[in-house]
Amino acid sequence: MSHPFLDLAPLTAAHFAAIEQRVARLLGTGQDVVITQGEALLPLEGCIRGAAGPGTTALNVITGPYGQTFGGWLRDCGATVVDLAVPFHTAVTAEQIGQSLTEHPEIDFVSLVHAEAATGNTNPVAEIGAVVREHGALFMLDAVASVAAEPLLPDAWGVDLCVIGAQKAMGGPAGVSAVSVSERAWRRMAANPAAPRRSYLSLLDWKERWIDAGRAALPHAPAQLEMLALDACLERIESVGLETVTARHASVAAATRAGALALGRGLEPYVYEARDAAPVATTLRVPAGVDASDVVARALAAHPGLPLVAGGGALSKEMIRVNHYGPDATTETVDACLAALGEALDEATGDAMGQALGEAAAG
Repeated sequence: MSHPFLDLAPLTAAHFAAIEQRVARLLGTGQDVVITQGEALLPLEGCIRGAAGPGTTALNVITGPYGQTFGGWLRDCGATVVDLAVPFHTAVTAEQIGQSLTEHPEIDFVSLVHAEAATGNTNPVAEIGAVVREHGALFMLDAVASVAAEPLLPDAWGVDLCVIGAQKAMGGPAGVSAVSVSERAWRRMAANPAAPRRSYLSLLDWKERWIDAGRAALPHAPAQLEMLALDACLERIESVGLETVTARHASVAAATRAGALALGRGLEPYVYEARDAAPVATTLRVPAGVDASDVVARALAAHPGLPLVAGGGALSKEMIRVNHYGPDATTETVDACLAALGEALDEATGDAMGQALGEAAAG
């Protein structure tokens, strides 16, 4: 029996190339775009291992967990790494980047996350890009959480390697990603003897076997479902307009921040300044003595399916994240999330008070 998800014709090279062109239009870039068959960690690691190695001095900006991951990859490549870490409740500034570059003039590679969905902050890439460009370093940007949620202009901002994923604000699949690559980045990778070759991490293989060969024959069999889903989500963005999609995310983020403050109950935005808050997700700090994981569990038990998660790792006790991206970038979703959090906080606080009174009586 035929099945629309199973009996798919092979994706042609022409169709694959057309989807790459759609990604290029989304990014407003004239650089080469390569679609990679896997979640965005694949091209992110490929960029670092392709462009960095022994002799590289990298400035690795840490505004959340992904910056920490990049630092590990850079060191594993043999690069000398200068970490610039800022508190997760804020954003890095172009001045801080400039100071690091002045203190370490040997820096020739900069890695930065545009928006950290895990911590809810976003960084001023336009200003940072100008500083990095003036210094002359190669600039790699993780734009997985920012694409389609806020302005992203890799060419205008001097970004040499810009990695995106479709699973957040684009509203697409998680199993496919893409990277735009500048000519400068291609030259850096070609000159790097440690760059992966004949490897799934190799961007140079894609350039040699796909781009330089005229995109006439695919080097492997693409995953049709993910590619068709990526094509569909790009078509949907084009049909309504990228500015409309980013404006919706910005509006919903502002409403979430304002609604959390109006809700009270000790909830506060985790990112102190609204200008530093990412439009893809809003992170909230719970009041002292309340466990964020417990609040989220209570909220989801009563209202399953809401895009609520507790912070990861050490943040699991203090942070709640409202993931208002893609199809969840609606006021209805935000209202439902805040109402559920209000109920869960009341319940958690009441239980904690009851336990304290019981312990006092027993003592």
